[in-house]
Amino acid sequence: MPEITSRPQEDPGRPAPKGSDRTRRSAWHRKASAPVSVWLVALLAVVIGGHWIPQQRWLLVHMVTLGVATTSILVWGQYFTESILHEKLAEPDRKRQVWRIRILNLGVLACCVGMVPSWPWVVVAGATVVGLAMCWYALDLGLQVRRALPGRFDATVRFYSAAACLLPLGAIAGAVMAFSPEEPWRTRLLMAHQGLNIMGFVGLTAVGTLVTLWPTVLRTKMQPTQDRNGRRALWIMCAAVLVMTVGSLAGWWWLEAAGVLAELAGLCVVGVDLVRCAMKKPPRDFPGYSMGAAVIWFAIWLGWLAATILIKRDHLLQEDITALTVPVVVGFLLQLLLGAMSYLMPMVMGGGPAIVRATNARMHTLGALRGTATNAGLVIWALAAGTWTSRIGLGLAILGMAGFLPAMVAMVKTGVGMLRAKRAAAEQKAPVPAADRADHSPEGRSGAPEPGKAAPASKMRTPTNHPAPAPTAPTSRRSFAEAAIGLGAALGAVAVGRRLDGDTSGSGSSGHVTATGRTTTVKISMKDMHYHPSAVEVPAGNRLVVQLHNADPEQTHDLYFPSGAASRRLAPGQSQTVDAGVISAPTQGWCTIVGHRSMGMELEVTVGGASASQGGSSTATSTRRKIDLTKAPGAGFRTRDARLPALLAGRDHTMTLTVTESTQEVAPGATIRAMTYNGRVMGPAIHARIGDTMDVHLVNRGSMGHSIDFHAGTVSPNAVMRTISPGASLDYRFTLHRSGVWLYHCSTMPMSSHIAAGMYGAVVVPPHDLARADREYLLVQSETYLDSANGKEVDADKIAAETPDLTMFNGHANQYVFAPLTAKVGERVRIWVLAAGPSRGISFHVVGTQFDTVFKEGAYLLRPDNAEGGGAQALDLASAQGGFVEMVFEEPGRYTFVNHSFVEMERGARGLIEVIS
Repeated sequence: MPEITSRPQEDPGRPAPKGSDRTRRSAWHRKASAPVSVWLVALLAVVIGGHWIPQQRWLLVHMVTLGVATTSILVWGQYFTESILHEKLAEPDRKRQVWRIRILNLGVLACCVGMVPSWPWVVVAGATVVGLAMCWYALDLGLQVRRALPGRFDATVRFYSAAACLLPLGAIAGAVMAFSPEEPWRTRLLMAHQGLNIMGFVGLTAVGTLVTLWPTVLRTKMQPTQDRNGRRALWIMCAAVLVMTVGSLAGWWWLEAAGVLAELAGLCVVGVDLVRCAMKKPPRDFPGYSMGAAVIWFAIWLGWLAATILIKRDHLLQEDITALTVPVVVGFLLQLLLGAMSYLMPMVMGGGPAIVRATNARMHTLGALRGTATNAGLVIWALAAGTWTSRIGLGLAILGMAGFLPAMVAMVKTGVGMLRAKRAAAEQKAPVPAADRADHSPEGRSGAPEPGKAAPASKMRTPTNHPAPAPTAPTSRRSFAEAAIGLGAALGAVAVGRRLDGDTSGSGSSGHVTATGRTTTVKISMKDMHYHPSAVEVPAGNRLVVQLHNADPEQTHDLYFPSGAASRRLAPGQSQTVDAGVISAPTQGWCTIVGHRSMGMELEVTVGGASASQGGSSTATSTRRKIDLTKAPGAGFRTRDARLPALLAGRDHTMTLTVTESTQEVAPGATIRAMTYNGRVMGPAIHARIGDTMDVHLVNRGSMGHSIDFHAGTVSPNAVMRTISPGASLDYRFTLHRSGVWLYHCSTMPMSSHIAAGMYGAVVVPPHDLARADREYLLVQSETYLDSANGKEVDADKIAAETPDLTMFNGHANQYVFAPLTAKVGERVRIWVLAAGPSRGISFHVVGTQFDTVFKEGAYLLRPDNAEGGGAQALDLASAQGGFVEMVFEEPGRYTFVNHSFVEMERGARGLIEVIS
């Protein structure tokens, strides 16, 4: 880079005088870069911590992108800006930059701290700080460009400024996502978040840097078109990010795909010149290997993302978007950063050409081996089907990247020793060796060539008492040997991983079975909640390969083995091949979609006729989760309004119910992977008159088949209650002929699992001439069955055993304890009650009062002023029954409503009514 480390009036052949610009810049770099080292150590701790650390995947991505990369971009972006614009900053400016980086890292820390325990407002605060810091940085860059004279390379600074403006927008999308928005907004925001941050902030910064840094790293001349193409790519990539973001937020898959393809086109505009530079002088050291591989990872990710959007279209799910996020963040972003730092850190240390060459040589130690191990490990990690193979691939990649740390230590040690020797020689007024008497050209000042010029090829001597350093780049023979060793290590890792995956595929294996080297391939179709065939026999030691096909016309299915080998969720008509590994003992495979295994979707794998009893029983039940119902709902939970909605206007009503799946809280500290109508556990309440007509448009945006059954309608179930696949829709028309509180729910098998996961709601149709009440509430009771861990699908085994963990009103176990219903003394209060199940009924009771009106299943059981002078204490409803009760509170106070089957009350079927005078 031009003027990369010093000003013309300084001679880097001698130690920099105290207070010089070079000394100040070096001190600034040490202070500004300190947080990067902290984040790298924290990142290593998260990797080692594995699945014991909550939100590990999220932390891995954001500690790299926000902690390591964003801090480094602020440091090195400013470094390049000064070099390109030939600007010398004052000491107050440098102090301000250090404080900006510290503020940025406080924001990043707040984001990480807030996301792990799900504290959305902490995440918002952190994202706000990050966004403000980046706006400050972008403004600062803009002012520096405005002050400077027009230059050949100032397009790079414009890349940095545009990128910095995009990160605050990405931070906004991320902050909104912390509140767990309902679908389809969560998927749309996630797509926009990745587009703004990875394609925009990271992509623009990387491409802008590569335009000038890549030929410098290769020590070759820039291509004549390189600067012009860089300016073109800036406009193309900015437009691409804008198009992709608009398409994501609007839900237009074709516009999303166009944005991603435009980003890839912008990368290709620059990439042509980068390839020409590499063809002229191929990479020969670690920075070249690492940065080149990083660009390839970015191009692969863009191509994969565009293909995924085009294939999935409106069926795009969060897991589709994030499938390659971690590998690309590590492979592209972190690898590019390490490569650039490996080249630049010796430049910043300076000391003259001889010292720079010596420190470069240390920095590039085993560069080909590290680069090969890193990228081969990432490929294994991204593609491996087995658990152990994937883990070993990740470990190999981490080991390759971790080699940067000892290389950096060796570089610093070498540089410090040589600088001290030079300083001592200068103090003794010893003559400076010719090799260290640099002129004031870019080569002499930094040891690195100016873009467009090749590095000097002359040999240089080192200061006194130091042997001549090795050449910066290792020999081709040595690089080839290192690459071969790295590739051999990768192949060995695959072999070990596959062996471990094979050994564990037979769960409960009691002995060692030698692999035969042969493969047993079976074709299995999935239909009607069964695998066909449902049992296969494999010779001991053979590898089992399953050619899986979903022949079910409506349902989505998958296949999972205890070894970790698994298919993705296959929509009707889709197929996939699953490598189950070497079979050494009987095992089982099963469908992981909630409830499917309990309905018979198990694949028995036998060895020589042995039973797969070790595979685990689908009927075994786990213990009930202990939930502290004395605690308030989580900070991000919104209490469901229990007031009965107003009657729908008119007599013909059209509405859309959209099926989505998301993680939702059902009790303090307890979440499930919910299935919902319109985004919440318990669908929207419908309040209409006898004789009204309902036109319901059902859209399935979930990951499996779903349906709907309205008890309020009298229609043939053949068409309107059928299961529809992800992305499909249907129209359901019926007339409300009779009064009552009618249940609607998903009727896809297993119905119990879908209802327990949140797919139910109520249609309230009042009887003719129903008298007015002062207040009307709707309470729908349901029960749910929790997995041992949060965010999982409901436990089908517990459903079968009828051992619920929670019984709740309106989708949450204690929301009305902490947000009571309200009434006044003397007011008539009507409470509509529905037992949604899937299995339990209710004995509804309000402590401290009596019902003077009871309406159950379409008829009055009790009216005010009845001849018998009677009252009621409870409304008893079986599952899928409904009615209402009325009461008048005579005294102020806090009244409790419960399911008087007290075991249900103690599981959460309880709330309060606050009565005031």
